Amino acid sequence: MPTGLSARIVAFEALHDFIPLYPLYQLMFTDHGLSAAQISTLFVIWCAVGLVVEVPSGAWADTYSRRKLLISGALLSAAGYATWIVLPTFAGFALGFVLWGVSSALISGTYEAFVYDELAARSLTSRYATLLGRARSASFVLNLAATALAAPLFAAGGYALAAAVSILSNLAQALVGRSLPKVPPRATAAPDAAMPTRRGPFAAYLAMLRSGLSEVLTLRSVRRAVLIAALVGGFLSFDEYFPLLAREFGVPTTLVPLLIAGTVAAQAIGGALAGPAYKLPVAIIATVLGLTAVLIAGGALSQSVWGFLPIALGYGLMQLAIVVADARLQDTITGPARATVTSVSGLFSGVFAIAVYAGFALGSLWFSMATLVAALTVPVLLTALAMPAVKISNADSKPLSKS
Repeated sequence: MPTGLSARIVAFEALHDFIPLYPLYQLMFTDHGLSAAQISTLFVIWCAVGLVVEVPSGAWADTYSRRKLLISGALLSAAGYATWIVLPTFAGFALGFVLWGVSSALISGTYEAFVYDELAARSLTSRYATLLGRARSASFVLNLAATALAAPLFAAGGYALAAAVSILSNLAQALVGRSLPKVPPRATAAPDAAMPTRRGPFAAYLAMLRSGLSEVLTLRSVRRAVLIAALVGGFLSFDEYFPLLAREFGVPTTLVPLLIAGTVAAQAIGGALAGPAYKLPVAIIATVLGLTAVLIAGGALSQSVWGFLPIALGYGLMQLAIVVADARLQDTITGPARATVTSVSGLFSGVFAIAVYAGFALGSLWFSMATLVAALTVPVLLTALAMPAVKISNADSKPLSKS
């Protein structure tokens, strides 16, 4: 892949996370009078919108311009952050999350499929985990920089200034998106004879949607890879509560971003190591995920600011597992509906995230934030225990029998 294109692909992902508002928005909601239950309700709204749009947007990406969807996603994120500042009420925050949810759905699946197909066109799919890991690491490095900037920006101009910088980053991301190839190739093992060569846009959309869903439902390896990637990716819902956990530990608002910076730095390192880790046996990746659960639970239950050290380490290991799971999912997809299949994984991640947010909303009535974060590591540990039993390989890509 040309160096310039690789750099633009990495830059698009990185700018998406240069958001100084990330470590502050939960605190902004609290400072505007929202309770923990109301904040969790906002997260549920965010995920619910993503669930509705996720798979349809994946099929859209397989039939329409992936480049235009990536640009639209960046612009919608900017609009969402602007809404929070203009309308700092529960309704305004909810509208911002609706825009953010649509944005995430448009980019999710579309970006991964775009990158994989560009590599496949050059017979370089073996580099997917490395390139994706590099892009994710770059995003965390910029997120780390944004997190470090959050405190001085907040001190200088409050939440509004942090939001303004976040909006500018999304606009820059949209500009980078405009520089990407307009019509990237579609990687597929063979033409799909069941799909007509001439059809209207809506018929093409429905055909692609059916193709992607059929691949998930009929191929064992794809279904298993989708499940693992969805579960591991869904655990990212942890970080929405880290600022609230820091506040529970007595950390002032201006110092919260510094603690969050540690988790972001660890994720950057984990993403960078994903390329070499991609070829490791599943049992080792499962062990890494199990260690993640132990570290995060121990850090949360420590009731100390120092607990963010094991939390950061655990989150870095989780990011490594997430990139490896996504890369193995991409390798199992053989049909033309790559973005659709990837979006199915995103859909199930959203379902899990909604369950997490609902659990926090209900649990916050009786339990501390530390206890709830520790409890969330239980499904992480269960997933780690189940991973060795889930074999994922292209050799297993055979349709289910009808019996």
